[in-house]
Amino acid sequence: MLKHLTYLLVLAGCLFGALWLEPLLKVGVLRQVRRLTLTIAPVAAVFVVWDLLAIRAGHWTFDPAQMLGVVFPGGLPLEEVLFFLVVPVCAILGFEATRQTLLRLAARRRP
Repeated sequence: MLKHLTYLLVLAGCLFGALWLEPLLKVGVLRQVRRLTLTIAPVAAVFVVWDLLAIRAGHWTFDPAQMLGVVFPGGLPLEEVLFFLVVPVCAILGFEATRQTLLRLAARRRP
């Protein structure tokens, strides 16, 4: 029934698992849109090109039954492009939450 949403639901689950860090721990990642964009865009661009080359060479495919059906030129599905944005945002949120929590704990221990 929802098989065509599988990839999208996995990405939503990743976001759900990480977005709570922003308001609860006040990490400030999403408030720095320019910085976040400059961090993610170059890496996402490299991986989009990588995927397009792999698709073209026949080394990489996607199950259309698990996709929405929105496909960019070269055969790259929307969900794959979103993957290159969502996963780094989640990783940065997790990294910053950990870093800031450790800094706060260290500050409390100082005399």
